[in-house]
Amino acid sequence: MSGLGSVAAEAGRRFGDTPAYVAPDGEPLSYADLDRRSDAAAVGLLHAGVGEGDVVALTLPSSLAYVIAYVAAAKVGAITAGVNQRLSAREQTAVLDVAQPKLVVSEPVPEVNNEAPPELADDPERPVAIVFTSGTTGLPKGAVYGARQLAFIASIETGGQWGAGGRALAGTSFAHLGFMSKLEGVLMRGTTTFIIERWTAAGALQMAVERKLTGLGGIPTQLALMMREPGFDDADLSSLRTIVMGGGPATPSLVQEIRRRFRVPVLTRYSCTEAGLGTGTMPDDPPEDAELTVGRPQRGVELLFDGDEVCFRSPATMSGYWNGPEFDGVVNTGDIGWVDDAGRLRLAGRATEMYVRGGYNVHPQEVETVLAEHPSVASVAVVPRPDDVMGEIGVAVVVVRKDQRAPTLDDLRTYGRDRLAAYKLPEAIRVVDALPLTAMEKVDRRALIAAVTPSPPG
Repeated sequence: MSGLGSVAAEAGRRFGDTPAYVAPDGEPLSYADLDRRSDAAAVGLLHAGVGEGDVVALTLPSSLAYVIAYVAAAKVGAITAGVNQRLSAREQTAVLDVAQPKLVVSEPVPEVNNEAPPELADDPERPVAIVFTSGTTGLPKGAVYGARQLAFIASIETGGQWGAGGRALAGTSFAHLGFMSKLEGVLMRGTTTFIIERWTAAGALQMAVERKLTGLGGIPTQLALMMREPGFDDADLSSLRTIVMGGGPATPSLVQEIRRRFRVPVLTRYSCTEAGLGTGTMPDDPPEDAELTVGRPQRGVELLFDGDEVCFRSPATMSGYWNGPEFDGVVNTGDIGWVDDAGRLRLAGRATEMYVRGGYNVHPQEVETVLAEHPSVASVAVVPRPDDVMGEIGVAVVVVRKDQRAPTLDDLRTYGRDRLAAYKLPEAIRVVDALPLTAMEKVDRRALIAAVTPSPPG
């Protein structure tokens, strides 16, 4: 046995009765039980006709059953394809059409007692996981990760050391890159991870207090929502040691607020589904690193550029796309960026999100970074709207900070005019209660564009 299966077995020996995962109802799954039950489920998969190289699609929610099934599949050499439950039925079907699984698992895998699967020969190139892109710009693509990539990611995450422990919250879907690619590292650390049925700001805050979490990870939107919860400033978060933030851009003002109000260091991580690892900041880096940049390349990661677009190449990048286009080893993130004089990567936005106003290119993230510092703005997204004269203009979609007056368009333009060229300033505003999110927990810009675009006459 090798890879994820052997890590689970060793973690079972080292950490025994320590809970690895805890279900929303409080049921614990110890490290020893994870190894034992994944053995039993692996035999169940073999009895169902699943073998080495077969794809097992998990349509399970993020749960103890998901963790067991993923490890079990690895123990028989099968490939796990996670299917995000937040996707619509049509989107899930599109994912399954790409995965072409031998078995779709929607219920816990039957566990066959008193048996263990045959040991697998070591094969670093054996595929272990398929992680799907969001599919917001077309059909979803499945990034394949093998034993070699997962082992490298674990070595970077842990420094090759066992232990350290800690208590964490599972804040995003297990079908995401974070869980699928980093489970080995989580098991090596002996972390206890608490699962919630569906992430809410109130639930995450309550969990952080009651379970005395030592680490908190999430996308910027999640952390911003937690700080808007009534009673946040009175919550006992003294157990927290760090916050790791990734999965989307964060404005300098938001990073500063998170550091000030959570009272712990804020680390940023930047990558994409196909890259595995990318750039990041470290606890002893100057505060401005996390505020203004997404840090420096992680160990073993080569930062490249295709024109202005950010690219990565490393031992962590995917093997290729499952039943998809050819892959040359270089991941193009689709983000525009540059390296500053201190060697830090700075992002300007998505290449595909750029719009053209009167012949000038506008990158929404640049505008959002400025407008988000307005004292009345809790969060903001800038999206284009068709215009007969300019071709496209920017619409600022704003969530108002608690107890503040909603800003007017003139307020925002006046606030931003000293830092942005006039053509970059928004020319319309819409106030909303919350920004819509995709199934991948990112701002749903397509939904915003549809909401601000007038319907055609007739």
